[in-house]
Amino acid sequence: MKWSSIIFLYIISMNMNGQNFETATFGMGCFWCTEAIFQELKGVLSVTPGYAGGHIKNPTYEQVCAGNTGHTEVAQIVYDPKQISFEELLEVFFQVHDPTTLNRQGEDVGYQYRSVIFYHNDTQKNSAEKIKKELNDHNVFRKPVVTAIEPFTNFYPAEDYHKNYFRQNTNKPYCQFVIKPKVEKFEKIFKDKLKK
Repeated sequence: MKWSSIIFLYIISMNMNGQNFETATFGMGCFWCTEAIFQELKGVLSVTPGYAGGHIKNPTYEQVCAGNTGHTEVAQIVYDPKQISFEELLEVFFQVHDPTTLNRQGEDVGYQYRSVIFYHNDTQKNSAEKIKKELNDHNVFRKPVVTAIEPFTNFYPAEDYHKNYFRQNTNKPYCQFVIKPKVEKFEKIFKDKLKK
């Protein structure tokens, strides 16, 4: 891990200017999509794409894509709970991807693309379990929600070229045909929660 990444993670984990910021870590397919969506939410201070839950240290994108490191592509979200709650983040999480497909989002297939919530404390765990149960009890989706809910154990920031990917590569085919429709759908559903 680069020193700049270590320093960044240390700074955002502290109480800056006397405010208590919190962290959420979500996997919901390609982290380019996840980053592009959560960056737009009011109360979200930073979104960092990376890898979580695996068994080797400092994995590369190529290693994770090979599917044998146990990592999931995730976005780590630092947010101000005075502006947006964890439950509101979960509402976005469950609406902008398909939580009923196991190890897959669209054409992105593999364990690294699974739907997962890595909880950072018992409050997050309880909220995630409650909402998942309600979604299944009320048959909100045609199939059961298979989103994994697991304790947070590790996070490795992705390589620099993955950061702000959609913003910097808007005209690339993947951005046009996969990310852009998801972002547009999200913007319509959550227009009252967007940054100005």
